[in-house]
Amino acid sequence: MRLLIWHVSHFASTPGQRGRSPVADAEPWPVEMQEGLLVFAAAEPEDEADPAATGLRAAEVVARLAAQVKVQRVVLHSFAHLFGELGRPEAARAALDAAQHQLQAQGFTCWQTPFGWFNALDIQAKGHPLSRVSRIV
Repeated sequence: MRLLIWHVSHFASTPGQRGRSPVADAEPWPVEMQEGLLVFAAAEPEDEADPAATGLRAAEVVARLAAQVKVQRVVLHSFAHLFGELGRPEAARAALDAAQHQLQAQGFTCWQTPFGWFNALDIQAKGHPLSRVSRIV
């Protein structure tokens, strides 16, 4: 799984059009967060073997960065557009769900944007050395 993590002052997501994913959420919802981490995530074919373990590794990375920048809020956003070869949507969804559950179990407030939807995004990103981090987990 590839992650692009932004430290943001503000993030809002408004669902637009449903994509072609067979596991897209039936009903989308808006998401809004102040002061937290926005995680763009894309599953890769190797994540299909154990999506739950991938999600746990992603949660570890996010939790570590959250501690460094001193935030307790996280938004997970499925974002297939940045990366080359993608894993199946089912694996991506399972990995994101596992990451969300793990982060919540660690005391974070964590949301996901609607899976399989195109969203209008409003982002106010910070500007410091840890404000944009990429990781492969």
